[in-house]
Amino acid sequence: MTISPLPHPAEALVLARIAPAIRQRAAAVRLMVFDVDGVLTDGSLYYGESGELFKRFNSLDGHGLRLLTEGGLKVALITGRSGPIVSRRAAELGIADVMQGIRDKAAALTELAQRHGMELSQIGYMGDDIIDLPAMQRVGFAASVPNAPGYITQTAHWVASVPGGSGAVRECCDLLLAAQGRLGAFMNAPGLLGPGAIQ
Repeated sequence: MTISPLPHPAEALVLARIAPAIRQRAAAVRLMVFDVDGVLTDGSLYYGESGELFKRFNSLDGHGLRLLTEGGLKVALITGRSGPIVSRRAAELGIADVMQGIRDKAAALTELAQRHGMELSQIGYMGDDIIDLPAMQRVGFAASVPNAPGYITQTAHWVASVPGGSGAVRECCDLLLAAQGRLGAFMNAPGLLGPGAIQ
């Protein structure tokens, strides 16, 4: 009989309060999909005098997304809004699958699954509003943020402890990596991210 190695202390810390059923769901994820507004941002939309739109992103979230991709998971963004800001942020983080202006997120999710040859049970989705519900209800691992409406958080398998745009995505990334035994590798060899990692 093979004895599984003990998890890295960081992984044990991340998983300490996570139910076994949620760990199993997180361990099965091969593609993690994120909404943008309210998840990667705090949901605020800042308009300048000339009409330009600004969004605030969190560097911890960005680093978490890089950790996911460097750890072997695929990452995608599906957002209902459209604009160059999301494209720029995704490019900085090396995220190629970016779908903007999407109203039917369940259909977009199915397209992603087919493109990557995956079952929906191997996909995770993190959202915060009604438009995200159909996608959340179809995936193997559904995540949300605590400031989402109650009927959204009740649909999620897991809810972050901090609001969207404030490290919620990083918390999700750490959970996925810890559940798959991949987080400890970055602790033992921080240089795994390589030079020029952008957060």
